Amino acid sequence: MKQENIVLLICVVLSFFTVFAFNAVMIVIPSIASEYGMNNIAQNWATIIFLLVVAVMSVPAGQISGKYGLKKVTIVSILLFIAISVVNVLATSTEMFLICRLILGIALAFLNVTSMAMVVSAFRPEERGKALGINITGVYLGLFLSPVIAGILNYQLGWRSVVLFSIPFLIFILILLLFKVQDEWITFENISLDLKGSFVYAIGMLMFIYGFTILNETIGVVLTVLGILALALFAYVELRQDNPVFDVRFFKNKQFLSANFASLGAYLATFAVTTILNYHFQYIKGYDSQLTGLILIVAPIFQVAIAPIAGRLSDRYVPQVLAAIGMGLGTVSLILFSILDANTSLVFIIIAMVFYGVGFGLFSPPNTNVIMSSVPPQATSVASASVATTRTLGQTMSMGILTLVFAFVMGNVPIVEQYYPQLITSSQITCLICVVLCVASVFASFVGIKSINEN
Repeated sequence: MKQENIVLLICVVLSFFTVFAFNAVMIVIPSIASEYGMNNIAQNWATIIFLLVVAVMSVPAGQISGKYGLKKVTIVSILLFIAISVVNVLATSTEMFLICRLILGIALAFLNVTSMAMVVSAFRPEERGKALGINITGVYLGLFLSPVIAGILNYQLGWRSVVLFSIPFLIFILILLLFKVQDEWITFENISLDLKGSFVYAIGMLMFIYGFTILNETIGVVLTVLGILALALFAYVELRQDNPVFDVRFFKNKQFLSANFASLGAYLATFAVTTILNYHFQYIKGYDSQLTGLILIVAPIFQVAIAPIAGRLSDRYVPQVLAAIGMGLGTVSLILFSILDANTSLVFIIIAMVFYGVGFGLFSPPNTNVIMSSVPPQATSVASASVATTRTLGQTMSMGILTLVFAFVMGNVPIVEQYYPQLITSSQITCLICVVLCVASVFASFVGIKSINEN
């Protein structure tokens, strides 16, 4: 097998397990919440803390991996992934569980960056869209199989078996990296790390995202504003750095800017849907985790089928058009989800999930191709960091929106039958907010098409 194909195999598997590490725990969070006595806000934070760390670490991960080598950083990150997974199953409290999720987020931040950057580095530009489409298929396979695997393992063996599931596969990837991949990709070897920029960025992101999740409180508003100011300071600092951790000048490129904004809007609009459906099936409908997992594979099935096709099409046609069509279908799905209640039939939900799966499968590979192809080759790790950061920021804020709506509508309460009507109302309001965000993503994709015509 050619080395680039081995690299692609490695990255597909890593893409799968970075998604699995997150989505699988989402499926079993009701079981974890029951064991540790978590309320509804704490349940959401089991998701948010993971995404928060990934969002904070992804930008510095781009520069660090570019300086020390994509292969080397991937190996270290996998070792950390394995070690913290073992520690996680020994967790005896909510606090210990959340700390493990935090550390796992660090490992996943680096893997998100290095896996995509290795694909871009290993393949020629004319094959890049196809390779990225296949790599993103790993993400959708993770979305597809995570609910099933996690649901069955949790039902049969408990949630700790879900946490340990990835270890044998990651050991296999380590062997391939050590013995089958000879190349190393270093793009920032002779530059110094931008510690000042990384620190300002981390503080800004922490304040902004944490503040956003508690906007219903005065301290949340203050932290959000301070976070925005800190991120503005980060941009100012980076413009004056010789070797910035993230070159904000890339955002002068309208294709890069519009594609990143479209990605942010897409993940903001769609990510909370899985949590909403998971809660709907397990709480409102009373399904067990095994049945819930089987139902939740509907959307990822279509994402897996569409993603490679969308990737190949993005090499031949205007990718922004494909992305806009995809998010248009996503908008339809969110409108359908916004009328979800206790009496909604399963057939109706599945139809909405099909729109969701086809739409997002059509959006992501072309949009990623635009981002990765709009920067020079030596900046692939930075562009990959941008993709990972935008994705996780959108995911985190999407969960933040859901958590905010929970706080306003339900308050800080356990999810029990007494509060099911408020849970339904919270889900409907969140989906309506997400419809607006989805439309914004469509608009951003059209702006990207216009920027091509202007060049």
